[in-house]
Amino acid sequence: MMGRLVLSDGTVFLGESFGKEDTTSGEVVFNTGMAGYPESLTDPSYFGQILVLTYPLQGNYGVPESKFWESGKIQVKGLIVQNYIDHPSHFESRKTLGDWLKEQGIPAIQGIDTRELTRKLREHGVMLGKIVVSYQPSVVREDIIGIYDPNKENILPYVSTKKVEVYGEGRKNIVLIDCGAKENIIRSLVKRGVRVTRVPWDFNPLTSKIDSSLVAQNDRGGGLDFDGVLVSNGPGDPKQAKDTIKIVKQLLEANIPTFGICLGSQILALAAGGETYKLKFGHRGQNQPVMDQFNKKAVITSQNHGFAVDMKSMDKDWKEWFVNLNDGTNEGIRHKSKPFLAVQFHPEANPGPIEGGYLFDEFLKYVK
Repeated sequence: MMGRLVLSDGTVFLGESFGKEDTTSGEVVFNTGMAGYPESLTDPSYFGQILVLTYPLQGNYGVPESKFWESGKIQVKGLIVQNYIDHPSHFESRKTLGDWLKEQGIPAIQGIDTRELTRKLREHGVMLGKIVVSYQPSVVREDIIGIYDPNKENILPYVSTKKVEVYGEGRKNIVLIDCGAKENIIRSLVKRGVRVTRVPWDFNPLTSKIDSSLVAQNDRGGGLDFDGVLVSNGPGDPKQAKDTIKIVKQLLEANIPTFGICLGSQILALAAGGETYKLKFGHRGQNQPVMDQFNKKAVITSQNHGFAVDMKSMDKDWKEWFVNLNDGTNEGIRHKSKPFLAVQFHPEANPGPIEGGYLFDEFLKYVK
C-alpha cells in the first residue's frame, strides 16, 4: 500500500508501506548509524519521534529475541527507510523487521530518498511530520493538522517503569532513576558487581518508602539504603521533567554520588541551576567524536539526543568534561570537588562503539 511522509511545512515524500497500515505523527529525526536498528527502535529516548535511518539498507539481519532489545517494545512513532530487506539472514534472527513493526503497530515507509530528507532536516532542523498510509495518493490539507509534538508535554510517564525493580546482588546499591532507561545501563552496572534498584521517574530515593522485602530502608526519612544514583536517558524536553529535576536537586544538596546519562545529564545540569537548549537537528548515530577536556583523550561515541547543556549557564564549580568535536557543543559536565558527573552520550552503547564504557567505572569510584 502507498505511504507518504508529510512534513509540517507541507513537503511530501512518497513511498511504500511495510509496517502497520495506519497514520501516525511525531518529531522527524535522523540516525546515521549503519547498523543497530533493533536497539534504536526499542530505545525509549525515541518515544514520540518518527525515525529516519540514513543507511540505505535496513532489515537485512532481521530482529533478534527480546533479550537483545533496549526496552520491552518498539518506542518510535514511525520508521522511514530507503530500502527494506524482507529476507533477512542472521543466526539470531527470529522475524523480519516488517513483521515486527506490524506486530507492534508501528507504521513504516520504504522507497523514500532518505538522503534528500536528511539534507532537508539538517538545513531546516528537525521538523514535525505525519506518516499517512492509504490507497489515495493525493495529499489533503488535513495531513498537516494535529501533528503530535513530544516536546510539549512531560512524556517520562510513558517510558518509565511503574514499579521498583531490583537487579543483581552486589553489596553496593545504585538507584537508577528511570526516565526511559536503556536495558544495557542495567547490564553494564550489574556486571560490575553492584546491585541496581530501578525506580520510576518521579520516585525520590531520599524520602519515598517501598516494600522492605525489596530493599532495606535507611534512616534518611524512610527512603532507600543506597550508595549512588544514576539518572538515565529518556525522551523529550528536559525542562518538562520538573519533578525529576527537583529530586536530583535534593540529591545534589545531600552530596549523593550522582551520574547522569543523556537526558540525565540535562536534568542534572538543570538541577544545578544551569540551562539547556534544543539543538538544530541533534546527535543521533554511532560515530560521534568527543574530547575529554581533562586528559585530551578522544572517544567515539553512540548518541541520541536533541537537547544540550549550555555551559555558560553553569556555576563556576562545574567544569566542562566532554566536547563534541563536530560542532563544539557540550557532551559532559563534572563538579570540581563533589561526586557529580554526567555525559551526554551513551557509555552503555548498544548500538555503537563501547569506548565510553569506562565511565561506569569512573562513577563507581565515587561510591564508597
